[in-house]
Amino acid sequence: MDVNGTVAEGFEPVREAFARNFDTLGERGAAVAVYRDGRKVVDLWAGTKDVDGTQPWDHGTAQVVRSATKGVAAAVPLLLHQRGELDLNAPLSEYWPEFKAHGKERLLVRHVLNHRAGLPALDRPLTPEEALDPHRGPEAVAAQAPAWEPGTDHGYHALTYGWMLDELVRRVTGQWTGEWLATEVTDPLNADLWLGLPQSEESRVGRTGRVDGPEPSGALRSRPKRSVTEAYDDPNSLTRRAFAAITPFPDQNDPAYRAAALPATNGIATADGLARVYAALIGEVDGIRLFDPPTVDLARTEESSGPDRVLIVNTRFGLGYMLHGTASPLLSPASFGHPGRGGALGFADPHTGIAFGYVTNGFRKTVTADPRAQALVRAVRTVVG
Repeated sequence: MDVNGTVAEGFEPVREAFARNFDTLGERGAAVAVYRDGRKVVDLWAGTKDVDGTQPWDHGTAQVVRSATKGVAAAVPLLLHQRGELDLNAPLSEYWPEFKAHGKERLLVRHVLNHRAGLPALDRPLTPEEALDPHRGPEAVAAQAPAWEPGTDHGYHALTYGWMLDELVRRVTGQWTGEWLATEVTDPLNADLWLGLPQSEESRVGRTGRVDGPEPSGALRSRPKRSVTEAYDDPNSLTRRAFAAITPFPDQNDPAYRAAALPATNGIATADGLARVYAALIGEVDGIRLFDPPTVDLARTEESSGPDRVLIVNTRFGLGYMLHGTASPLLSPASFGHPGRGGALGFADPHTGIAFGYVTNGFRKTVTADPRAQALVRAVRTVVG
């Protein structure tokens, strides 16, 4: 496979791992970018723009990053907190009065970000048309009774996370998450990342599709009392219901889906755009730094850990971010970020100054530890130690 782009001296193992992904792991089209201390040190792409096509992937090709969107969207409430506009310890209903229905008066803002809200599923899933209406998702979650007492346990809020976050941001700022993100983060950074894709950028986005490959490594391959695959196959399980809060799930290649803004799942990014945002969370990128050190600590300090009621395996979360662990290996225990179901990954590691972005058009069954992304993370680890 011909690999395009550049790597800084010493980062050659990342290029080698990226090429191997095409040779041995069934990669069709992908890109990876790495920043160190605000400077881009890896910028690689290869394969085809569309998973089922022949047009080459080019430097500006973008892809849907699924739940890697969550980590980017989480920057919005943390920045609002950093600016004194949002209290993470306040009841969510203080900003959103309708939310207190069904005993949710004590559900805190931080419970949304650390996946302890108890609201991973809806009793009545939304149709695709309802889900693309920015008001219907928040209304449904506000009317939903929690599956457990908020704050007492954690479980991955695969889709409902985005509706809670979006309405909270709108109540505080008057803007939806995607609008605020563009104005305050991605436009100033000149980062190719969108939550709500403009029509002018539609031609840059490749078609995605399912690809087969090796099973994931780590905890998601292990066999606890019940595996996440078994739980997902059970239509009555919380796992299945959490991922089916929109039924059927929209076609991710549909321009209408890409133009909508679902902060849990439909961000569009280049690998460079994803890595660039994470680089600015932990340091300066062209004079712009987003998080101050206390906010970095909020992102990467453990808030939830142990058996996940939705993902079944042990997971770890800070405020809005997955943390390094067996279910989602990142660079080091200092790392914080978020994978996207099927492959994408973005994270930052403040101890090494590394920021990482990987996007692909070939989606796997993996939820948190895709072998292609993990091969690249291991290569970065060999470089930085």
